[in-house]
Amino acid sequence: MRFVAVKSEESQAAAVIFRTRDLLVRQRTQLINALRGHLGEFGLVVPQGASQAAQLIAIVADPDAPLPEAARSALRALVSALEGLEVEVRRLEAEITRRAKEDELARRLMTIPGVGPLIATALVALAPPPQTFRRGRDFAAWLGLTPRQHSTGGKQRLGATTRMGERSLRRLLILGANSVIIKRHVHPAARPGTWLARSLTRKPPMLVRVALANKMARVVWALMVKGEDYRAPGVAA
Repeated sequence: MRFVAVKSEESQAAAVIFRTRDLLVRQRTQLINALRGHLGEFGLVVPQGASQAAQLIAIVADPDAPLPEAARSALRALVSALEGLEVEVRRLEAEITRRAKEDELARRLMTIPGVGPLIATALVALAPPPQTFRRGRDFAAWLGLTPRQHSTGGKQRLGATTRMGERSLRRLLILGANSVIIKRHVHPAARPGTWLARSLTRKPPMLVRVALANKMARVVWALMVKGEDYRAPGVAA
């Protein structure tokens, strides 16, 4: 039988902060999509993405924009809600950053390329104790970052990732892996000749992101168990 360890009130509080921020971000995305869709109905097309929120707000506030007054009044309500969410998200992110700097384990996890305050805090708050797993691969499997096995008769057949375990942590690690790939020129682990550099030339980008997130999960487990800081492969050699 597997037993779930009892979390401290401090861990539960950190989890509440993270999940509240996650909920508000989803609501912010819904409001941005609603604004973009409504403006598009009047021929005011804005590119997708949260970075375009300022442009959406500016259009609603522009008195010369070709919007009926009734629609403008309703859109102002969406803008007001969006601006309020933005303030709360930034406040929670500041709290998460503060907690990450004060937590010894979170500081060690942030030495891993691609792991920032948000991911480190989420791992500390949401991941089970590392002793729950015998090895890093088991932790990655719990996160759903390992391929599904369809092997039989001595033939190994691997399918898509299992997508089991904590969905939020899996998503964050994949986003962290994506940031490493985007900024790979600054990470020693991504220089020419490394596993990551070779994978990017031979495999689809999304497959490489998931594979890198898998490796990051194993490193996270190792740091949690051994109590060490991350060492880049070149430095460790």
